[in-house]
Amino acid sequence: MVGSLALAPAGGLSAVRAGEPYLSVERLGKRFGRFAALSDVSLSVSAGEFVCFLGPSGCGKTTLLRAIAGLDPPSEGRIVQAGADITALPPSARDFGIVFQSYALFPNLTVAENVGYGLRGRAWPKPRRAERVRELLDLVGLADQGAKYPAQLSGGQQQRVALARALAPEPGLLLLDEPLSALDAIVRHGLRAELRALQRRLGITSIMVTHDQEEAMAIADRIVVMRQGRIEQVGTAEELYERPASAFVAAFIGRSSAFDAVAEGEAIRSADGHLLPCPAAFGFPRGEALRVFLRPEHLRFGPDAAGAPGAFPARVAAIEFHGGFCRIAFESRRLRLEAVSPPERLRALGLAPGAEVPVLLPPERLRLFRA
Repeated sequence: MVGSLALAPAGGLSAVRAGEPYLSVERLGKRFGRFAALSDVSLSVSAGEFVCFLGPSGCGKTTLLRAIAGLDPPSEGRIVQAGADITALPPSARDFGIVFQSYALFPNLTVAENVGYGLRGRAWPKPRRAERVRELLDLVGLADQGAKYPAQLSGGQQQRVALARALAPEPGLLLLDEPLSALDAIVRHGLRAELRALQRRLGITSIMVTHDQEEAMAIADRIVVMRQGRIEQVGTAEELYERPASAFVAAFIGRSSAFDAVAEGEAIRSADGHLLPCPAAFGFPRGEALRVFLRPEHLRFGPDAAGAPGAFPARVAAIEFHGGFCRIAFESRRLRLEAVSPPERLRALGLAPGAEVPVLLPPERLRLFRA
């Protein structure tokens, strides 16, 4: 009965007062010898929210997840779940289910036995355990696979089994450690949509670690961008993309044209001499060294740029065809810029590598950060 699964998180949330977060990480630090894997990390996660920890390798995202799970206890700070301080609790005493990148299925147990592995004790008599396993297998689309062994399943099916096993004991929190990274692109794309739909259906508070920004942007309510053991920015995918809080976030999230410049009143001058209107530069001292970012879809070129203040000529260096859109690389002196456009527009303009066209960096679209 899938209906009973929808209520699974309720017990784990019973201690949460209205307006309080379900999970709080407060000034967390984790050291391995002299190396600080986490430094002063604070974060709140609401009940039913899907949060992704995102960042490059070594940024601390997996260490933070393992600290929440109790697998790598923090060196300082505390963790509160459903109103209770769980910082010092062993993993077995915490209310979570976890799915690992490697699936970690028992090869000598059937699919059904893997899913029911954690359903032990008086709370799970045999009839209830069998019913729960059937519910979970049906939920993840493997109702007819219970008698098979993991080696008889595809990678995507094995990941579904791992997910069902994590959900089986009705945890209040679901932790996912790069659960899709071992799958090929097509399977990964389909499974992430299934994972998000399932999370919404159950309403279970979920945290996923990933290094794939497209995956995080597609699946998360909020994304936690990490760097060198610290949180750089927390926000929705749109907030991170449109309003990055640092040059690192602007460079890491999505694609951008990026270049060095200095502030000159209500303009900026690029390192190779282009003077570009930019009212936002007025907020910086004249001569301040800046790092400038512009998203490819905001760069204007051809007739759209001709005659506009700040437009300048650039040469088409390369065109990449990506099906529904093309990436165009422009060069002007030492400035390298990128744009995107539908293929039919490029054909209408007769644009080809080597052509020279006017380009415009819209002043209101430039994002400036101190270098």
